Amino acid sequence: MPKRVVFTPHALDEPYGQQIYERAKALNLNVELLKNNRITGLRGATERETYKIAKNTLAIVNAPKSAFNLRPIPPSADWQFHLAEGCPAHCQYCYLAGSLQGPPAIRVFSNLPTILENTVKYERLNQVTSFEASCYTDPLSLEHITGGLAKTIEFFGKRPLSHLRFVSKFDAVEPLLNLEHSGHTRFRCSLNADAVARRLEGGTPTVTARIQALRKMALPKQKGGGGYPIGVVLAPIMPIPDWENAYTNLFDQLEQNLNFDCDLTFELISHRFTLGSKDILMEWYPNTSLDMEESTRSTKRNKFGGIKYVYTREQMNLLKSFFEHEIQTRFPQARILYWT
Repeated sequence: MPKRVVFTPHALDEPYGQQIYERAKALNLNVELLKNNRITGLRGATERETYKIAKNTLAIVNAPKSAFNLRPIPPSADWQFHLAEGCPAHCQYCYLAGSLQGPPAIRVFSNLPTILENTVKYERLNQVTSFEASCYTDPLSLEHITGGLAKTIEFFGKRPLSHLRFVSKFDAVEPLLNLEHSGHTRFRCSLNADAVARRLEGGTPTVTARIQALRKMALPKQKGGGGYPIGVVLAPIMPIPDWENAYTNLFDQLEQNLNFDCDLTFELISHRFTLGSKDILMEWYPNTSLDMEESTRSTKRNKFGGIKYVYTREQMNLLKSFFEHEIQTRFPQARILYWT
């Protein structure tokens, strides 16, 4: 729960903004109505203090005009769009570090109906179009306050050739189980070895709780589940000490819980960082044990010329062969969408 929930005037002009306001009041949250559309009060005396203030602030705002120019996001989906920006979790490798401007407050977009209608313009004729909703947030982590993920799932359930994808580290899936999704939404669970999750993924449910949520979403409706297509996002994969056993234990849990026919995919993402993200993460988590030693990594350039520090080719090949073998052996019906 956020310690502070702020609403801009423009947000309260939106019916969905009003709905969030009523939900926040019902939860007895500390609600503040701003006099203008600028979010203030996020800065502390230090970067660490700024981080703490911002992470405890939920701002209900209108998405800017730029949010309606959707960008492709291969290999995850055809297009990305945003229900919100920012995340309440405290992952010490956070991929949002350096991706979003300013203090890491969570911003929920109150003009959600307009955002959803805008996706229709990007649908392909007579061909399925996929839309990713969790590039800049974890929408399930906010659902108890916003209800926006349910609205989004139901919207895509009515679009014949539009499919929704989102990923979460959270487990409160009960409000999603009885929705009419028409099989158009794939719920993906972000998982890691227990040793990584306990050490580096603060403020999130246990790996066991997440896997149980994944099972609930995948079970057929007649068995009390959601009947969703599901996915596992293994990220960030790290060659921690005794990593083969650590990840074998994770696969054991998955195999025990997904012991029925289901539409299952895997996405495999090894850990990487940039110098910019490293600087921000070291300010947010000065005592982190996350390995970001440049001298032990290889470098990789993106299409914009930026440099990422990735594992060496030898490490990558070792990790990739292990994960692909485990998945193909245990889940022969599953698809591995990509390794990166």
